[in-house]
Amino acid sequence: MPDGLGQEFRGRIAKTGAQLGAITEEQSIGKIRDGGWTGKEILGHLLDSAANNHIRFVRAVLEKRYEGPTYAQKESVDLHGYGAMSWKDLLEQWRVRNALLTRVVSRIPEESLDAPCRIADHDAVTLRFLIVDYLDHMEQHVVQIAGIQS
Repeated sequence: MPDGLGQEFRGRIAKTGAQLGAITEEQSIGKIRDGGWTGKEILGHLLDSAANNHIRFVRAVLEKRYEGPTYAQKESVDLHGYGAMSWKDLLEQWRVRNALLTRVVSRIPEESLDAPCRIADHDAVTLRFLIVDYLDHMEQHVVQIAGIQS
């Protein structure tokens, strides 16, 4: 079990959860730019990311590798209708999904972190890279949401 990576994951999720919890419903409906997503839609995108990465992480461990598709981001966000959901409900979904991901990451054997992972036609990366990239991606989007002016 990768104690260091598991602890890092847990800590970064906790910090991000606190940041998201400080955002109001009013702030969440603002757009990051003209034609861009609202805060709610960005958080919905992060829900999609959690779901997609959950499958990637688990399959990489169980199959000792992962190969799979990317996903249609805009179409998925639109299909889910995240912009019409309450911030409270979206945040609860984010917390639940990331609690499960934290559990998974903390239980990944160290030797599995080098499993090769290929998404669509991109170069293969390690599972460790995917896990850290998931956190970096999440934090970048939280900065966007926090910067929205209501």
